[in-house]
Amino acid sequence: MKKIIASLVFCLILFSCSKDKDDVVLGALVTFNFFHSWDETSVTNSDFNTIKFANANGENLSIEKLRYLISKVTFTTSVGEQLVLSGYNLVDVTNNTNLSFTPIETIPFGNYTNVSFTFGFDNEANSGNYTDLNSASWNVPAMLGGGYHYMQLEGKFIDSNTNETGYAYHTIRAVDNSVSPTKFEDTFFEVDLGAVTISNSTIINVEMNIAEWFKTPNIWDLNVLNNMLMPNYDAQIMMFENGQNVFSLKSVE
Repeated sequence: MKKIIASLVFCLILFSCSKDKDDVVLGALVTFNFFHSWDETSVTNSDFNTIKFANANGENLSIEKLRYLISKVTFTTSVGEQLVLSGYNLVDVTNNTNLSFTPIETIPFGNYTNVSFTFGFDNEANSGNYTDLNSASWNVPAMLGGGYHYMQLEGKFIDSNTNETGYAYHTIRAVDNSVSPTKFEDTFFEVDLGAVTISNSTIINVEMNIAEWFKTPNIWDLNVLNNMLMPNYDAQIMMFENGQNVFSLKSVE
């Protein structure tokens, strides 16, 4: 009888401890890793500064700088509730920094119908003042509406005269200073990655296909659109349209 009672007490203690442990662990930190490609070819900063890529318009080009901002990571539950995480991340491929981002909030375990993030800042966030982004020279001039860049993609291409010419493919909120009052158009966008299951230490791998910035739906002619694109309202709208197909979910670990 004593052995049976002792066993029952042990089982109750074990069950109680196990339950307490489950109550404490409410969720997990989720890490986002950012990968880059040119269509089917993987791209890292070791591929930079060499003319080795060809865009959809047939121009040969290099990449010398690539950095972009992501914010407002959001998980959507099966009942439509959205869990919006704080923070943002300036992915700097050139310097091989911030290719991994772990928001500080934990996400409850379970299945989510979608995980998304904002490319750039929405208007509310873009009106803020961020010391780290200021020091990274990420600001947009006041004459163009202020706030911050969404992306800086730079390099050189072989122009129609077979010369190496620089290009600066910078995305910001579209602004038209040729009309009064000044016209603005939102060009940040939400990237939907699809359904995910969150368990302990989930890693979400995201891929940017850099080639897409130059081809869908607008075939990009670098001989025409290579510099001074920030004040070019129409160019910014085209960039916004091309950006819709740039990101995809690579895998979940």
